[in-house]
Amino acid sequence: MREGYEGTGPGAITPDGCAVDLYTRLSVGDEPDVVAGAVPAGSHILELGSGAGRVTRPLLERGFRVTAVDESAEMLAKVAELDGGVRTVRSTIEGLDLDEKFSVVMLASFLVHHGDDAVRRGILRACRKHVTDDGCVLIQREGEDYHTNLPRERVDPGGYTVRILSAEPVGDGVNRIHAEYVFPDAVWTQKFLARPFTKEEFEEALAEAGLKVDKYLTDDGTWVRAVPIG
Repeated sequence: MREGYEGTGPGAITPDGCAVDLYTRLSVGDEPDVVAGAVPAGSHILELGSGAGRVTRPLLERGFRVTAVDESAEMLAKVAELDGGVRTVRSTIEGLDLDEKFSVVMLASFLVHHGDDAVRRGILRACRKHVTDDGCVLIQREGEDYHTNLPRERVDPGGYTVRILSAEPVGDGVNRIHAEYVFPDAVWTQKFLARPFTKEEFEEALAEAGLKVDKYLTDDGTWVRAVPIG
């Protein structure tokens, strides 16, 4: 397990604290709608940090082609079971080095807020490296009160409860988030490091990687379409 990361509950746990069985059971949110409204139909999407394929599946069902990247062999085994001919690549995002570019790169799950600045810079560089000059990068950001509106919980339509219990400062502006997922038959917890960004700090991080905001896709600013600079 990486320092600062921890996961508990049934089944395999990845180095960043993600429970594979949990991620096969989480519901799909508005991600497929956001993607479908932001890019051309049938685009080939490079999905960075695909997990068990929660978003991959509906993207395939909508006619997109997907190359799914994750560092967990257990997660990718779940993705490989999906219909639609998805391609899987086992790699960290920051270490990804494919000899091809994509019209759409997707970075969801708040990965842009990674607690390690070197890793976060590497992630954004990988986005820029693998997107075509006329393509776009779709990025999911945390909401403005993600680290402050605590504790909070929501009951998912899928019949489980998600609780964000705390955001404990660990130094240099980084917090350790404690999340809990309660199902009728199982409970999973996850602790991970995240750095909150203001809108200005987020845009500065993009610029450092050679990207800029093209459009904020949702009213709350949590989904962004970025494009290469120049």
